[in-house]
Amino acid sequence: MTLWVILISFIVILSTGASIGVGLGLSSAIVLYCVLDMPLVVVVQRMFTSVDSFSFMAVPFFMLAGAFMSEGGVTKRIVDFSMAMVGALAGGLALVVAVAGMFFAALSGSSAATTAAIGSSMIDEMERRGYPRSFAAAVVASGGTVGIVIPPSITMVVYGSIANTSIADLFMAGFVPGILMGVTMCVVSWVISKKNGYQGEGKFSLGRLLRSVRECFWALMMPVIILGGIYSGIFTPTEAAAVAAVYGALVGLFIYRELKIKDLPRTLLNAAYNTTMIMFVVGAANLFGWILTNAQVPHMLAESFAHITTNPLVFLMLVNVLLLFIGTLINASAAVVILTPILLPVALGMGIDPMFFGVLMVINLAIGCITPPVGLDLFVVSSITGISIDKVTAKVMPYLLMLLVDLVIFTWFPSIITFLPEMMR
Repeated sequence: MTLWVILISFIVILSTGASIGVGLGLSSAIVLYCVLDMPLVVVVQRMFTSVDSFSFMAVPFFMLAGAFMSEGGVTKRIVDFSMAMVGALAGGLALVVAVAGMFFAALSGSSAATTAAIGSSMIDEMERRGYPRSFAAAVVASGGTVGIVIPPSITMVVYGSIANTSIADLFMAGFVPGILMGVTMCVVSWVISKKNGYQGEGKFSLGRLLRSVRECFWALMMPVIILGGIYSGIFTPTEAAAVAAVYGALVGLFIYRELKIKDLPRTLLNAAYNTTMIMFVVGAANLFGWILTNAQVPHMLAESFAHITTNPLVFLMLVNVLLLFIGTLINASAAVVILTPILLPVALGMGIDPMFFGVLMVINLAIGCITPPVGLDLFVVSSITGISIDKVTAKVMPYLLMLLVDLVIFTWFPSIITFLPEMMR
């Protein structure tokens, strides 16, 4: 009874155009009050206690660090650096988008933020150079997927907090698959560009590359400081986020000097707004997941999987299908909060490493951002370009298929994800 009421009410509320957070919270409140006969104060209590965690303090700091770096002129320097690296190849600007997406992912921690930052600076430029606008939108949307895979990743912070798994290990585990995803998207862009005759941008110049490295040096140092500080034991992931925020402000204000004092209130307000949205969704998703847990959904799911298979690989493939679908409907952080308490016990029962499982969840949900019909990154580029979702979807399909191949490889060969953190221990 509880399960059906909460799911149906959630779907009905979303169909009215309500946000994910409102849908999760309101459907949970309906069940608590009408089915379980519990006071509505439980809604507030559960939502507050779910985010009352030292680990979750990393979220606003990483959001602030990304905002400072973006406002401080980092995006332009990253694009210039990427142009110096791969711009001379066929389809140079398309390759630049993928490479710049990987670098910006190491600063923002968000798929949507990466897509918006790169898209706002590159889509019009690609169109001016002769690329179809729909193709440019597809390239940007695909490049943004690595935003939550390459550390620092807000979604990994959420998973680590829910699953009681080392956030530092999750960050390190995300590096290799995130870079491989970016590289394979470069390959797809190059093949499409060769086929359609999209030219490179001039000739490769070592001098230009070295100059762009010098210009971009301070931006590229941020992920080094974050991960180096964490693994050297200087600070925790949450403290690293605070250091990153201060570092981002100093770089923007005093080194690149594109972040002005008068911009600080607006930047702080935007970071606070984005953090509030994420934390509200996390709190509502935790309440939603708590009700599902009390309704014995994890137990029923474990029994269902036990009847289907006891093979860990088959289980992971089924989970991949589920997460790819879920990723098209709700944002990654909400999906992690709801599904981790349900799926992780089953995975642990099959001997699956929780660190590997967490990164695989994040990769699935990242791919879900460009999976039609309602992938988040598709909506972001559609709002930037004014192109309909269906036209962007048609152009994004080669990238989606390549990312699905990557996902299968990561599932079959878990050492691709686990070897780096195991080596660092």
